[in-house]
Amino acid sequence: MKALVLAGGKGTRLRPITHTSAKQLIPVANKPILFYGLEAIAASGITDVGIVVGDTKTEIKTTVGDGSRWGIKVTYIEQEAPLGLAHAVKISKDFIKDDSFLMFLGDNLLKDGVSAIVESFIKDKPNSKILLTKVSNPEEFGVAQLKDGKVVALEEKPKNPKSDLALVGVYLFDSTIFEAINNIKPSKRNELEITDAIQYLVDNGYKVEPYIVTGWWKDTGKLEDMLEANRLILGGMDGSISGTVDTLSTIEGNVVIEKGANIKNSFIRGPSIIGEGAKISNSYIGPFTSIYFGTTIENSEIEHSIILENSTIKYVKRIADSLIGQNVNITKTEKKPISYRIMVGDSSKIEII
Repeated sequence: MKALVLAGGKGTRLRPITHTSAKQLIPVANKPILFYGLEAIAASGITDVGIVVGDTKTEIKTTVGDGSRWGIKVTYIEQEAPLGLAHAVKISKDFIKDDSFLMFLGDNLLKDGVSAIVESFIKDKPNSKILLTKVSNPEEFGVAQLKDGKVVALEEKPKNPKSDLALVGVYLFDSTIFEAINNIKPSKRNELEITDAIQYLVDNGYKVEPYIVTGWWKDTGKLEDMLEANRLILGGMDGSISGTVDTLSTIEGNVVIEKGANIKNSFIRGPSIIGEGAKISNSYIGPFTSIYFGTTIENSEIEHSIILENSTIKYVKRIADSLIGQNVNITKTEKKPISYRIMVGDSSKIEII
């Protein structure tokens, strides 16, 4: 069995961060989102992995490499434009050949990994098995209808959902999926929808089985979901200190302080993680906060946030529920006249008190 990881989307819901960075590489608990998926795939025993890449292909190739760090072999498949999940499968035919495969959306996080569903697929031998979970906003997802425990209908982002079971973004297929894709047409948004391809399988008598996710799942395409994923992962981590903490600092709860980090006269409350080479002084870092590598924080308070690499935050009263990009500089100034001086990218959101 092979795996196909989709990492070619534009990440429009996380702009401006994703104007300059692949959404799948934004760190959650100081680890790129994509790495969690690759770890889960490797843990399931799959070693031959294709990654579909788009505009951010260079960044993803540089970061992921050949996959050897996870004991897998990575093949990169270039998609000229984001023309749908089924299109990504279609252009991967030369890689997949006639093998069964696991398809994994690169910006998804699953608490319990994929080993159980892979084992289930190998044992039951359906044509397809799809992961489903109950959501409160099914209109934002592909939705499946079940009857007597079987998949009978699917619809992509319906205005009036007939079910609250959303497709999680993890699928298993045998080679019949290529027949399905070759017999569907682009949707109104000009994409080949994987839901239409699965519906073809259902309509033509192929065996499509549901698999209900019991642990948590997060599609990290929006800020709220990314912060929630960060909270959930940090909440399950054990504390460890590899950096330097002076005697004037207090560490409370499960806090990870990575090597080279330096904490001076600060209060760090877990669960939280301080990245390699970060410098924290005269500051408060609250629960559910991830500070990535090389970041400097002075005389500031930060809580329930993700701060990306090499950023600087000084003399800021409090930052909460935020995602701060890489190489960002946020400081208080005494220059006159007193005013806010702001430089932000497209689609930014700023709340000022």
